[in-house]
Order: sequence, then C-alpha cells, then structure tokens
Amino acid sequence: MEKQGETARNREPSPEIGELLALIRTLRSPEGCPWDRVQKEKDLGRYVLSEAYEVIDAIAEGSPADLREELGDLLFQILFLVVLAEEQGHFDLAGVVRGISEKMIRRHPHVFADKPVRNVSEVKANWEQIKATEKHKDRQASPLFDGISRSLPALARAQDITARAATVGFDWERTEQVIEKVEEELQELKEAIRRKDRDGMEEEIGDLLFSVVNLSRFADVRAEEALRRTTGKFLRRFQYIEKRLQEEGVSMEEATLADMDRLWEEAKG
Repeated sequence: MEKQGETARNREPSPEIGELLALIRTLRSPEGCPWDRVQKEKDLGRYVLSEAYEVIDAIAEGSPADLREELGDLLFQILFLVVLAEEQGHFDLAGVVRGISEKMIRRHPHVFADKPVRNVSEVKANWEQIKATEKHKDRQASPLFDGISRSLPALARAQDITARAATVGFDWERTEQVIEKVEEELQELKEAIRRKDRDGMEEEIGDLLFSVVNLSRFADVRAEEALRRTTGKFLRRFQYIEKRLQEEGVSMEEATLADMDRLWEEAKG
C-alpha cells in the first residue's frame, strides 16, 4: 500500500465521508472511546448484519427519514471496518471504492464494453459467467456458489443457492412441478409426524422449506422478505389484540381463545 496515513486521509470522496472517517479514527484513538478502541472485525460483523436488517425494515416501512437514518448506521459500521483495515495496513477507503468500481465495470460489459444484450436474462447470465472467471476466495468451495455467504439467513441463502444452480440448468422446468414437490414434501412430513420421528421431522421440515423457497423463486418472490412481511403483519395484528383487550379491561392471561380469535378477525378487517 502507499503511505497508509496519507492515502487514507487524502483520498476522501467527499468532506462528509472524510468527517465521518475522522470521527471514527478519533473514537479509536487513545483519547477516544474505550469500547470503540477494543472492537475487532469479528465484533463488527454482527453489527453490520443487524444494521442491514434495519435498512430492510426501513425500506419496507416506506419512510425516507427512517431509511436515511438506517443507511447512516450501516455506513458507520462499514467505515469502521475500513478504519480497522487502515490501522493494519491492509487497505483504505480508496481501495474499497476502486475495487468495487472495477468489478462493476467488468461485470457490465453491455454498458462499458462492446457486448450487446437482448434482455435481463442475458445480463444475469453474463454476470454469472464473468464471476465464474474471477479469482475465488475459497478454492475448496464450488466456484458456482462462490460469494454466497454462510452468514445469510437460511431462507435467503437457500434461494440464492437454488438460483445459482438454475443458471447451469439444474432446475425445475415448470412451476407446477415445484408445487408437486412441495405437496410431496408435506406428505413426507406428515408421515414423519405420524411416526413421531424427531430426526425425520426436522429433515422433512427442512425439505419442505427448501421446496417452498424454490416455489418462491419461481413466483419471483424473495422468500426471506415474504416471511419478514408476514411476521410483521402478525405482530401488528397481535398488538391490536393486546390494545383492544386492554380497552375492554381484560388481561392477556384472562382472555379466552375465542376472545383473541374475535379480535384477530377485527384486526384483519
């Protein structure tokens, strides 16, 4: 790397980013924050993931103000990781920006080079072909699935893996076939439940979820986002039940299932 301190401080893309980097460096300094000084890359990993989820929530809520705030939180964690890398002489922000710019140019030859495409499908196919020629982080891993993080939520990872497998033709031909597979896995789960086979139930639930993920992909729906949306809907309706019971002077412990079912239907309306 070039002179690390000069490179890090003289190539800021904007005054605002430079100020935020300077703030993080101050937090990491001997005169800074004791907590920030002891943070390591592995510590920040969980914060990056948490803030990314907060960004997704803000997008779902449709609030520009919330999205701006959550993007700031995520950006802070990203730049914090950059500062840690600076301290170790690994790379700086300029290197990060340069690297992603070069990658995006390389993977968009239909924009930055003479490679015409007819549709989005060809764009995706070119992307995967170019990616397959690039240096892989893990030589022991399958090149086809390189870049799909093990840290992704299970539904999202399953969908990305099946989508990647589909690029080489390992896929169902029709949506109806996927639906049949879902029904088949559901029957196998019912049989495992009938046998009271604990290991079998876990395996069959996994198979059923994997098949539903495939169905989501065929329906052009992100399974992870669909489940997050439904979970949010459940929470909103349950909060309605809690509020209405409180208004009626009934505690959750005193409420009958019939009471809650009645209010659940109200919440749906």
